[in-house]
Amino acid sequence: MHFKHPEILYFLFVLIVPILVHLFQLRRFKKEYFTNVRFLKTLSIQTRKSSKIKKWLLLTCRLLLLTSIIVAFAQPFFESKDSKNATNEMYIILDNSFSMQAKGKKGELLKRAVQELLEETPENLNFSLLTNSENYWNTDIKSIRSSLQNLKYSATPFQLDNIMAKLKAHKTAFKKDIVIITDAIGLDEKQLKNSDKENLPQFIILKAEQKNNVSIDSVFITKTLDSFYEITVQLSGHGEGFNPVPISLYNDSKLIAKTIITLDSKKKNHNFTIPKRAFHGYFSIIDNGLSYDNTLYFSISKTKKTNIISIGEPEKSNFLSRIYTKEEFNFNNYTLSSLDYNKLEDQNTIVLNELDEIPQALKTTLKSFVENGGNLIVIPSAAASVTNLNSFLSNFGNLKFNSLENKEKPITKINFNHPIFTSVFENKVNNFQYPKTKSSFVLSGGTPAALSYADQSAFLASIENSMTAVYVFSAPINTFNSNFQQSPLIVPTFYKMAINNQRKTISNLIIGNNNPHLTEASLNKDDILTVKAAEEQFIPIQQILNNKVKMIFNDSPEQAGNYSIYSKKNWLENISFNYNRTESNLDKTNENILSDYKTTASITTFFDTIQTDRTDNQIWKWFVIFALLFLITEMAIIRFVK
Repeated sequence: MHFKHPEILYFLFVLIVPILVHLFQLRRFKKEYFTNVRFLKTLSIQTRKSSKIKKWLLLTCRLLLLTSIIVAFAQPFFESKDSKNATNEMYIILDNSFSMQAKGKKGELLKRAVQELLEETPENLNFSLLTNSENYWNTDIKSIRSSLQNLKYSATPFQLDNIMAKLKAHKTAFKKDIVIITDAIGLDEKQLKNSDKENLPQFIILKAEQKNNVSIDSVFITKTLDSFYEITVQLSGHGEGFNPVPISLYNDSKLIAKTIITLDSKKKNHNFTIPKRAFHGYFSIIDNGLSYDNTLYFSISKTKKTNIISIGEPEKSNFLSRIYTKEEFNFNNYTLSSLDYNKLEDQNTIVLNELDEIPQALKTTLKSFVENGGNLIVIPSAAASVTNLNSFLSNFGNLKFNSLENKEKPITKINFNHPIFTSVFENKVNNFQYPKTKSSFVLSGGTPAALSYADQSAFLASIENSMTAVYVFSAPINTFNSNFQQSPLIVPTFYKMAINNQRKTISNLIIGNNNPHLTEASLNKDDILTVKAAEEQFIPIQQILNNKVKMIFNDSPEQAGNYSIYSKKNWLENISFNYNRTESNLDKTNENILSDYKTTASITTFFDTIQTDRTDNQIWKWFVIFALLFLITEMAIIRFVK
């Protein structure tokens, strides 16, 4: 037993006062016999004996009464079993990712967690609250009540290691109590590995009752016809036993098409045909799962011609003019001697077609061209110097030419996962006539090959980043050295290389994905572009690149939707943003990795347990009760004991 005010126990010396008084009252009487009546003498002896007993009882009660009062004022208590952690600082980590939209027994998981925090958190408790998107340091439940009630779902997935890094950076002299409220979707061992080893967190795992969910994953153009686009929307089903899903297509707010899709597989594609013109709309479905992934926004820009220049001899570029037709491309061919360098910065793609030597001035210009978002296609000449070619390629990556091999090699392997051939083939093709080359360089550098020879060496390789690509052939493809120009592969290969990342026809960006976006605009040094929607607008990070502007959006915008890019008040283009679909699969919970951590059933249980374990057992009230009992006992003795 411990005392909050042990100094008051010195007042126990006061107990000597009633003892002295009692002893004074119990002094010996002098016997005076004034009668010889035997009966009266006996009665007197009995009365004195009864009086002594009564006074001893009164003394005992008064001593116990005073003792109880003094001990009560000293406030005795029994120390709690977890008293050493009573001064710990409280940190609450609340997962507000989109998977918390799932419904539990009492409604949406996040809304229910917020409600329990508001109801169960002690008002005098000082704590810090961290979510995927917001941080509230050293606060209390009254101060953040309004913020919690208005807490929105975050497009940022729940990354426990990032939040724990913030906690570690928040230095304090006290130990930390960390409680993590999450549905554990996407939680893995890597995230737990970086958790605080000194202050092991407790987990409150919220569980969804309904785990079936259907999401719209992507949309892309399958075919481009004279007057129409055939677009394909892909749906994913997570769970089992799906009901038919109604899907609608809108242009702005106007309903264009509506149908019902039956999910007879985990992934389902469905095609729609729309007019070949600018489109600024979205797909929408209705299901019983999460709502954030039920809408997919996308924009289709007005078709613009792609500018392409081929540098080389005209007779070697005839095949390019047949691929890059006037309907879609502005194609021109120049010899090295007739080339106007000023025209290069206005191009989307440049083809170096079998130049025997690349001049230094052209190397410098093309390096700047690629850095500013242009695509480059390099077709080597058999007479070119390996040193000259490698000096040029070193500006873009580690790809290198080695010695020329004068032997015939068949091109037998297509990398169907390479960006060039994405959505080109409906099925993997193996039974067509493979092209071949008579002589070729050996390419090295570890970049993934789009086309390969039978000996696994690269025929077409690429150096790619998020903005541009440099495509490199390992052999001349003139009709003397190769029959590649007669191959069915020639058209899709050169077509896709030319349009890569150049004002893609369909815009469908992911919030939080930092891939840059290029917008064609000629701005002054101090001009800026603004991205606007009906309810939100922001200014992205941007860099002026000749006649283009490179923009990086980071975590903007906050809301998925259709947006437009403006230069001051001038509209430039439409753009669409969507949430990442990483939260769509509600079966990705892995609670087994939490076996080494303490888990609690609910927020209510957590606060009740911590309060019970860390609250001292105050017993001074019992001594007050004892004092009252002794006072009543004393009064009863005085009244009833003779």
